[in-house]
Parts: sequence; C-alpha cells; structure tokens
Amino acid sequence: MKRLLQFTSVLLLLFVVASCSSVKVASDYDKQASFDTYKTFAFYKTGIDKAEISDLDKRRILRAIEAEMTAKGYVKSENPDLLVSIFTKSREEVNVYNNNFGWGPYGYGWGWSPWYYGNYGTTVSTSTEGTLFVDLIDANKKELVWQGVGTGYLTQNMEKKDERISEFVSKILANYPPEIK
Repeated sequence: MKRLLQFTSVLLLLFVVASCSSVKVASDYDKQASFDTYKTFAFYKTGIDKAEISDLDKRRILRAIEAEMTAKGYVKSENPDLLVSIFTKSREEVNVYNNNFGWGPYGYGWGWSPWYYGNYGTTVSTSTEGTLFVDLIDANKKELVWQGVGTGYLTQNMEKKDERISEFVSKILANYPPEIK
C-alpha cells in the first residue's frame, strides 16, 4: 500500500511538472493588413524600454525574436516594414500541498500508529507565471498589425533560462504570419 502511494505521488508530481512546462499561446491580427508585403523588421526601442524585466532577459528575448524572424525569411533593417515591441507581465502563484494521505489525523485512521512513518503535514511552494506579448507594428502607419501572447511558468535556473525564453518566443511566433483565408 505504501509503495502504491509513493508511486502515485511520483506520477502526480511528474504530471504537474509536465503540465507546467508548456506555454499557452494566442494571437490576434488586423485582417486588413497585407502581411505578404512585410519583408524587414527592427526593434521598437521605446516599447522595449518599458518592459519591466532585467536587461539580460530583454536581450535574451530580443535574440530569440531575431532568430525566429530571420528563420522566417525576414531581414533586420534600419528602414523596416515592421517594428517589433515586447511587453511582459508576471505573477507569483502559491501552491499548497497537503501530504496527509488517507483520512484521520495520521492518514490511516484515528490515533497513533507505531508503523506509520510517513510524511504528513503541509508543503508550500511558489512559482512564477510569466506572460510575454510580442507586438508587430506597421512601421509606415505606426499601427499594431499582429500581437502574439505566450503564458507559462518561468525558470530561475540560469542554464535553462535561454532555452525557456526561446521556447516562449518560438511558440508565440509560430502563429506569424497569420494564415489568411
């Protein structure tokens, strides 16, 4: 029974970790915009400076956006068709886990049991959910033509931060340019 509980706990933990690693994305665009005419891009410094994240993370995001746009055939230019801006939000999430398996004060009925050495009690952890907005602005009209949004859990692990930011940007820009029917 104890082994089954341990296996179930590990399985549940893996499920939670796997579900937290995904990035949920959405996008919206101006149906009147001519996306096939856009060939070049540049970063919109005014918008990027307003993003409330560290300069290191800004550079990570901008490098990832540049790599994705270049892979899509766009060229970075001093005289761009599109301006790229970013905006970020984050929120702390508090997770409370009750480790009291079963019922009763010790998990296996009422009273004290000398054979029960399980970990009972409550564990509290926090995680940060971040949202990245990528705005594409028509450089001539100064109008927003496309916006992509990605939401997911952030990592504090410095080795995995570049990878996680690249995942966010890749999934957001997978919806650009929109398929207009």
